[in-house]
Amino acid sequence: MVSNYEHLLDNVKRIHFVGIGGSGMCPLAEIMFNEGFEITGSDIAESDTLERIRSYGIPVTMGHFPETVIGADLVVYTAAVKLDNPELISAKEKNIPAVERCIMLGAVVEKYKNSIAVCGTHGKTTTTSMITQILTMNEFDPTVIIGGRFPFIGGNSRIGKSDIIVCEACEYVDTFLHIYPTVSVILNVEADHLDFFGTMERLKMSFTKFADQTSDIIIANGDDENTMFCLNNMTDKSKKIITFGFGENNDYRAVIHEDNCVCKTFDVINNGNVITTVTLSIPGKFNVMNALAASVAACVLGANPDGISNALNKFTGAHRRFEILGKHNGITVADDFAHHPTELKATLTTAMNMGYKNVWAVFQPHTFSRTYMFLDEFAEVLSIPDHCILSEILPVREKNTYNIYSKDLAAKINGCVWFGTFEEIADYVTEKAKDGDLIITIGGGNVYMCANMIIKRLSGK
Repeated sequence: MVSNYEHLLDNVKRIHFVGIGGSGMCPLAEIMFNEGFEITGSDIAESDTLERIRSYGIPVTMGHFPETVIGADLVVYTAAVKLDNPELISAKEKNIPAVERCIMLGAVVEKYKNSIAVCGTHGKTTTTSMITQILTMNEFDPTVIIGGRFPFIGGNSRIGKSDIIVCEACEYVDTFLHIYPTVSVILNVEADHLDFFGTMERLKMSFTKFADQTSDIIIANGDDENTMFCLNNMTDKSKKIITFGFGENNDYRAVIHEDNCVCKTFDVINNGNVITTVTLSIPGKFNVMNALAASVAACVLGANPDGISNALNKFTGAHRRFEILGKHNGITVADDFAHHPTELKATLTTAMNMGYKNVWAVFQPHTFSRTYMFLDEFAEVLSIPDHCILSEILPVREKNTYNIYSKDLAAKINGCVWFGTFEEIADYVTEKAKDGDLIITIGGGNVYMCANMIIKRLSGK
């Protein structure tokens, strides 16, 4: 199966990226520049990604002006850009085709003979990073697009010279339905982004369609009921499906040697045979599942089992995935991207089993809709740590039509406090935390800024 994007780049010489510094835009700009296209871009704020883009000699305009699209054959814009943007209006007036980033991603992926797309409610960035490290260390030389920064490759993208591309495929607003991979990895399917999907049934329909769009092999979590429901409802029953998980009925199983949360050693078993043994330095049972999924994907591409375990043994994690930021005055500070109750439960359960005297969880709720829809679930998992501190809800793309506030969530959690600013939170938690404690900031927004404030206060004591 092929998409409708095979002719998108016909007769295109210059591509202009509106919002080129975005984490999803920068990798695409890099790939197309490497392909020989002339690239220009615009943005409204300086960033590390813009510095990277400029290092290639790509001109970037600060601000959005109609004249920046003059001479472009194609304009690519992020979902965050409104249709009244001066550059998009100018492109329309000049009959220059303009497409959203997800369409460009689909066109880029289609250029590679072997494409691996990783989707799921949780674990996409970590699993994509793991696959990247395995393939890179074993000289497969992949091109990579990751949704978060991965220190191993110095960013969230990598330009390879092989016919392999590895990318993260997000389900929000059906973005992943613009990708037609040769291999897909489905990690899990849970209720999320219901502000867009409305119902769990519609969400599962989208994952089913994504699976149907996979041309060759689907690597799926056989332990996850929703994932298997999606596969059982596929139109094309001829696709090869490889299952992974802890259950004995899976094609690939992980058997953990010793169940502790700090690090895990496990056997990868295929058809009853141990093909390799992996020791992870990152915590959490959920990361065993991510590593197992990555191992299966690498096996499909022909990676050597010993090469897989060697790469995973050296994997130290992706940015904002239980990332240890530092230790000051005996207090450890970490940061994590979790913003869904299931992710929070995994992260906080792991943290509570790592031997710290007290765990201080600083959580930034992400979107009004998610907070409202999962209010009781959030309250339950945020009761796991010794102490919970909330910031205001990050609106992202929404207005508060739900009339929901952090104080409503805090009221459901014993001993929970909430503050209006990161400065207040940093002051509070650094005053309260003691030697041997862990402070972990959690959320899908900019709560990492609070972590940085906490580190500055601790290091300045």
